[in-house]
Amino acid sequence: MKIIDILNKKTMSLSFEVFPPKKETSFESVKETTEKIAESKPAFMSVTYGAGGGTSRFTLDIARTIEEKHGVPTMAHLTCVSSSKDLIHNKIEEIHSMGIENIMALRGDLTPELENTDRSKWDYRHAVELIREIKESGYDFCIGGACYPEVHPESENQREDIKHLKEKVDAGADFLVSQMVFDNNLFYNFLYKIREAGIMVPVIPGIMPITNAIQVEKAIKLSGSFMPQRFKAIVDYFGQDPESMKQAGIAYATDQIIDLYANGVTNVHVYSMNKPDVAETIMHNLSNILWKDYGVK
Repeated sequence: MKIIDILNKKTMSLSFEVFPPKKETSFESVKETTEKIAESKPAFMSVTYGAGGGTSRFTLDIARTIEEKHGVPTMAHLTCVSSSKDLIHNKIEEIHSMGIENIMALRGDLTPELENTDRSKWDYRHAVELIREIKESGYDFCIGGACYPEVHPESENQREDIKHLKEKVDAGADFLVSQMVFDNNLFYNFLYKIREAGIMVPVIPGIMPITNAIQVEKAIKLSGSFMPQRFKAIVDYFGQDPESMKQAGIAYATDQIIDLYANGVTNVHVYSMNKPDVAETIMHNLSNILWKDYGVK
C-alpha cells in the first residue's frame, strides 16, 4: 500500500521508524525487535539505510518481512551520497523486485571520510537528484522526502532551505517527513511558511521519545533540534533515574502527538530507536484516539 493513500484518508495515524543491524551477526535479533514493533499495527513503518548504504540488504529484508508477515506497509530508505548511478539504478530495481512501493529518498549523512572529498565528481550531491532518478525509473513508487523545521544544518537560512525543499517536491516527492521536533510550535510555524511557499504535499512531523538522558546530547548532535525549557526541566529532574526518565520521556512524546492531532495534524512519525516497549506504550496511550474519523479536513 502506498503511504500517500494512507495520508489522504485524513484519519489519525501513527508510524514508526526502525533501523537495520550494523553487523550480520545481530541481524536476527534486530529483525525480531522490528517485528515486535510491527505487532503494534502502526499505519506504516520506515526502515533506514545506514551510513554509506552498508546495511542496504538488511533494510530490504526487514521491510519485506514486515509487509509480508505482519501486513504493515513499509518504506525503504535509500541514500545517494557518493553513490554511482549504476548502484542507485540497481537498488531501485531491487526495491521494486521485492514489492516495496514506498521509498524515502535521502542524500544521506556525510561521514568523516566523505566530508573532505571532491563532491563535484559525485553522481549525486543532493536528494532532489535521487528523487528525479526514482521518478524517471518507470516504476510507480510513492516517494518521501525529508524536511527540517529548524533549517538544514548546511543551509544558510530558512528561506534558502524552503526553496530547496520545494525543488524536491516539484521533482516528485509525494510527502515529507520532518526531522525530530521537540517543540510543536516550531513545526506549526514551519508548516505555515512552506504552505506560503506553495508546498502543499502532506508533511509528517517526526517525534522522538527521549527515554534516557544520554539521548538528549545525541539528538542535538544529529539534528540540531531545539530543546524547550519544559523538556530540559524533565531531563534535569528525572535524568538520573532510568525508569522515571523513560516514563517521563514517553509521556512528553505522547503529549506532543496529542497536541499535533488536536491541531489538525493527522499523521505522526515516531523515531522508535528499535524499542518495542516504547512503541507499544505510545500506541496504548493513544488507543482511544487512533483510527477514528474526527472529520479533519
